[in-house]
Amino acid sequence: MNLKLIEKSDLKRLTDQRAREVKIGESIQAGSDFILEDLADSTATFVILGIPENVGPRANCGQGGSESAWEAFLPKFLNIQETDKFKGEDLLLLGSLDCSEFNALPSDDLASLRKAVAEIDYVVSDLIKLIVSAGKIPIIIGGGHNNAYGAIKGSSQAFNQAINCINLDPHADYRTTEGRHSGNGFTYAKNEGYLADYAVLALHENYNSAAMLQQMQEDGVHHIFFEDIFLRNKIDYRLSINQMLDLVNDQKYGVELDCDAIQDFPSSAQTPSGISTNDARLYLTIAGSSKNAVYLHLPEAAPALVKGSAPQVGKLLAYLVSDFVKAKKSFSGS
Repeated sequence: MNLKLIEKSDLKRLTDQRAREVKIGESIQAGSDFILEDLADSTATFVILGIPENVGPRANCGQGGSESAWEAFLPKFLNIQETDKFKGEDLLLLGSLDCSEFNALPSDDLASLRKAVAEIDYVVSDLIKLIVSAGKIPIIIGGGHNNAYGAIKGSSQAFNQAINCINLDPHADYRTTEGRHSGNGFTYAKNEGYLADYAVLALHENYNSAAMLQQMQEDGVHHIFFEDIFLRNKIDYRLSINQMLDLVNDQKYGVELDCDAIQDFPSSAQTPSGISTNDARLYLTIAGSSKNAVYLHLPEAAPALVKGSAPQVGKLLAYLVSDFVKAKKSFSGS
C-alpha cells in the first residue's frame, strides 16, 4: 500500500485562481516537496492525510462508500479563501494511501476484509507516528472509523505514552476484538495500552448494545447519550462537550468526529436523527481549543452512496478541518 504524495501540479489543477484573491491551494505546502523522514523541516503545523478505503465499514458488516470522501474534500478545501485566521503556510497536504487493492475485496469475505483492515492499521500507525514525532498535528480524512486505531496507536508511540480520546459518534465503536473492523478500533487500542481515557459524546441509545455498554462501564469509558442532550434536556449540548473534554484534557488526546453523527449526511451509516452541521462545527471548535489536542480524524463520510452529494460533503469536511485548525491556532498555548 503506497502513499501517493500530492504534487504542486495537483494543487494547481484543483484550485480555481481569481484576481485579487488567494486560495489555500495557492499557498499550502505539497507533500512531494518533503521527504517523509524530514517532515520536521516543514514550517507547517498541520499535516493532512487521506485514507480512501472502505474495507473497515464492510468488515463491520456495513456498506462501503467511505473511499470517496477524500476526492470530494480536496477541491473544496483547496478553494477556501486565505485570511489572517487561516493560512496555507500552516498546512501541509501530504497525500493519500492507495487502498484500491483492498477496496476491491468482496463484501462477503469477512476474513479477508478484516485481514486487510489489520494491514491498513500497520501502515496508518507508522505514518501517524512519523508525523507526530516530527512535531506536527495529523488531520485524517476519509475511510472508516477503523482508522482511529492507527491514529491512537501512532500518536501513543510517538509520545511514548497512552493518549486520551474524545469522540462524537452515535456508536461507541467498542465492540469485541473479533477481528479488526470499523466497530472496534477503540477496543483494540484500549486493550493494547495505547488508549487511556475514552470519552464518547451523543451516543444513540438504539444502536449500542447492552453488552457493549456493560464493557464500557467496566473499562471506565465515559459517555453521554444523544437523547439526554437533545430529547430529555438533561444537559446542554455545549456543556456536554465541555464535560467530556474535561475528562480527557489532563493529557494529550485525539479528536474524533464520526460523520455518521450528522443528520442526513451521506455516510456509511447515514442517520435521519443526529446533530446539525453547526453542532459538528461547534464540537470541533471547542475540542480543538487546547494544547493537548494532538490529531483530528473525520471518518465515515461516503458521498458515493448519495448521487450528486460530493460537493456538499466535500464542503462540510473543509469547514470542519478549517474550524479545528482555527481553534488550535487561536489557542494561545498551541
